Amino acid sequence: MLTIKQITENTDAVIRGLEKKHFKNAKETIDQVIAFNDKRRSTQSILDNNLSEVNSISKSIGQLMKEGKKEEAETAKSRVAELKEVNKTLQTEMDQAAEDMQNLLYTIPNVPYDEVPEGVGAEDNVVEKMGGMETELPKDALPHWELTKKYDLIDFDLGVKITGAGFPVYKGKGAQLQRALINFFLDEARKAGYLEIMPPTVVNAASGYGTGQLPDKEGQMYHCEVDDLYLIPTAEVPVTNIYRDVILEEKQLPIKNCAYTQCFRREAGSYGKDVRGLNRLHEFSKVELVRIDKPEHSRQSHKEMLDHVEGLLQKLELPYRILRLCGGDMSFTAALCFDFEVYSEAQKRWLEVSSVSNFDTYQANRLKCRYRSGEKKTELCHTLNGSALALPRIVAALLENNQTPEGIRIPKALVPYTGFEMID
Repeated sequence: MLTIKQITENTDAVIRGLEKKHFKNAKETIDQVIAFNDKRRSTQSILDNNLSEVNSISKSIGQLMKEGKKEEAETAKSRVAELKEVNKTLQTEMDQAAEDMQNLLYTIPNVPYDEVPEGVGAEDNVVEKMGGMETELPKDALPHWELTKKYDLIDFDLGVKITGAGFPVYKGKGAQLQRALINFFLDEARKAGYLEIMPPTVVNAASGYGTGQLPDKEGQMYHCEVDDLYLIPTAEVPVTNIYRDVILEEKQLPIKNCAYTQCFRREAGSYGKDVRGLNRLHEFSKVELVRIDKPEHSRQSHKEMLDHVEGLLQKLELPYRILRLCGGDMSFTAALCFDFEVYSEAQKRWLEVSSVSNFDTYQANRLKCRYRSGEKKTELCHTLNGSALALPRIVAALLENNQTPEGIRIPKALVPYTGFEMID
């Protein structure tokens, strides 16, 4: 959530940033926030003056009674009663202005950094880097949904029977490969200094608001209505909320956490080749990195996270590219975001496997996540996160890009985790 200070001191820059994200009616919305804030402040000022007058008059009443000035004392009492009634109205108006402002702020996305390119959608993202190994496949190469059937690795039809579309059942070496990737990603995160967290996979509404999934993505989250709980779309939500309403000491930063969870997303898109098989699911596994940092160090943290994800893809021997997202393709909460995509040789298309984002103070302001600096004053932290990695499309690319006439080759880095070198 944008801070009032950010909006009032840099109004034009905030509006320009929101327009870069193609937020509709940016100027009108920001003007309305400022109007609510002005109303809240002016009402607070009148209320403070009235309260001061009430205190002053109340103190004088006793003295007037002692001096026998009963009539003046009664007049003073009437004035106090009158002011108290006025103050009730003022308090109601001030609370309403504050609530209206807060509700409106929840609907406003984060402002992108200056280096975020202009653009409307994915076609306007900028390719920053390409890397990895080129792949040569047999002429009769199969997409992963055919390979999983051929080698009995994943049963999509069984998932439909048990639950519905988008909930696959992993079997045999398919399940072992999935578990191997989870352990590999977690071990690599631990080596990089991340503390592993095992959080709940359901959260309350306060957690959803804290990281910005609510109200923006409410329709995309599974909602347990009886208990008013939400299935998480990413471990970012519970892990970042560990630091909600917390004041950290400067020496604790940066905080580096990682977590493996199942993730749940209602909106799986339309049917077709782009969402077939593992390309888009309602339930999937993911290892997430979360950092809490000081503002002056968050860009360095962001770079370290990007390097970490790139290193994972290199060890998995996958062809990849890194995209700097344009304003129109960035998430609601991000100030700067890079996507990682791996190339599926069999599908002849790029598959997104990670987004690594810096949220600046946007989430921290919602969370009231602060740190105490050397001068003992508190400041908002910066929050960052990134997938390291989301498994479905990694599995798809590994199966497709490593198929041979003899079977599917396992990358060397994964063999200690799978216990086998080939799927045959």
